[in-house]
Amino acid sequence: VQLQASGGGLVQAGGSLRLSCAASGRTFSWYGMGWFRQAPGKERDFVAAINWSGGTTSYADSVKGRFTISRDNAKNTMYLQMNSLKPEDTAVYYCAAVVTTGAIELEANKYGYWGQGTQVTVSS
Repeated sequence: VQLQASGGGLVQAGGSLRLSCAASGRTFSWYGMGWFRQAPGKERDFVAAINWSGGTTSYADSVKGRFTISRDNAKNTMYLQMNSLKPEDTAVYYCAAVVTTGAIELEANKYGYWGQGTQVTVSS
């Protein structure tokens, strides 16, 4: 499966952005999906994950209540709605896919497919 992330940009603190991850090449519903982010000089961190149907989600504590992950299997697309953005949310955001076992995967090394990343910058 090939993944293309988009929707990043520059936003003021308190603002919102919606990231999209378009998938192609394989049946989208075969895959659990996740969002990760990497700030300069830091490791890639888990942000959110969603199972194949969209019925189960998980979030990092740092984004819980502010970010919402969703997917539209008919459109082969996953989304990350980011509200109440903070400067510490600044990072390159990556979408990723894992051949599903039904469970949510939180660890980056479980994901075999990655998009190219989209930059999110939140100014104070």
